[in-house]
Amino acid sequence: MPVITNIEDLKKIYARRTPRMFYDYTESGSWTEQTFRENVSDFSQIYLRQRVAVDMSGRSTTSQMIGQDVAMPVGLAPVGLTGMQAADGEIKAAQAAEKFGVPYTLSTMSICSIEDVAEHTTKPFWFQVYTLKDDDFMQRLFDRAKAANCSAVMITVDLQVLGQRHKDLKNGLSAPPKPTLRNIANMATKVQWGLGMLGTKRRFFGNIVGHAEGVTDPTSLSSWTAEAFDEALDWDRIRVFRKMWDGPLIIKGIIDPRDALEALNVGADAIIVSNHGGRQLDGALSSIRALPAIVEAVGDKIEVHLDSGIRSGQDVLKALALGAKGTYIGRSFVYGLGAMGEVGVTKALEIIRKELDISMAFCGRTDVKTLDRDVLMVPEGFTGRWES
Repeated sequence: MPVITNIEDLKKIYARRTPRMFYDYTESGSWTEQTFRENVSDFSQIYLRQRVAVDMSGRSTTSQMIGQDVAMPVGLAPVGLTGMQAADGEIKAAQAAEKFGVPYTLSTMSICSIEDVAEHTTKPFWFQVYTLKDDDFMQRLFDRAKAANCSAVMITVDLQVLGQRHKDLKNGLSAPPKPTLRNIANMATKVQWGLGMLGTKRRFFGNIVGHAEGVTDPTSLSSWTAEAFDEALDWDRIRVFRKMWDGPLIIKGIIDPRDALEALNVGADAIIVSNHGGRQLDGALSSIRALPAIVEAVGDKIEVHLDSGIRSGQDVLKALALGAKGTYIGRSFVYGLGAMGEVGVTKALEIIRKELDISMAFCGRTDVKTLDRDVLMVPEGFTGRWES
């Protein structure tokens, strides 16, 4: 067993053990991948302010996200196709999150269904939905989430149309993988992954196949996906979804303060500053650069969370110090899942919590809830000085 000290170590193992098309699905952005890269690199522009001769004992990373207790303010973000990264991947990730004490969000585009995950967990998880045209299917998704005892729903609002991800097109991404010579040759080298897939019945989109009208098998999924997303989405439509779900609601995909204010007016309990991990509009601001202006715009009227770009506990610290009340990891936990299954997801969470805890101590703080801009050195103009 190699010594694993950071998320990059997990990523290297993940790259060796997972079929190339699913690795590329995770490790890519849209078009030139500028936003994908800057989501990560922009964190390095923010420096931490070290303090000494401060009592560092009795530290705590516990907090709350939308009123729910968490071991640290880091949730597992919704990631489609997680069950292709490792057999029964959503179940394994949910179990790891439950044991660790952080929220897990299941994607609508998951391989394991809502019911699958509910059957294999003992505590409520969160569920993510897209903004789809089909009211009946949307209502049934919300009803299934309620029946599964989901404690929050997350609506992704930045996927009315699909950003072009070159690698996915070149790889012919699908679930299960298409049996091309290239795919077969690559999968033949991923023995552990292959054995896991042979041992599970969950290889399709469990929340869609057999549930959405006209989607009775995987071959009909692509045509449904092309027609399902609502290009005419507006805030009144999101208010309709708000009425379909009477529990805690999170709106994901906010990158402009004006949209943050709209989400506030819809009655959401939290918003997530996110650019979809750089997989939608290439050239958009990184999430960490967009965060301060959004926090300033909404004040304390709604919880602000951050997603996209977090690869370390120091990244979490910086986001919290800039005003976020919670954060999410997507790629970071997928690296762990593809590398080592449930154990790898737990390892990713442990790495991030330890680095958050120790870095917080160096900054002279003992409680994650007290982090503020005083622990940071933010360069002048970090959030941008734009002519328009």
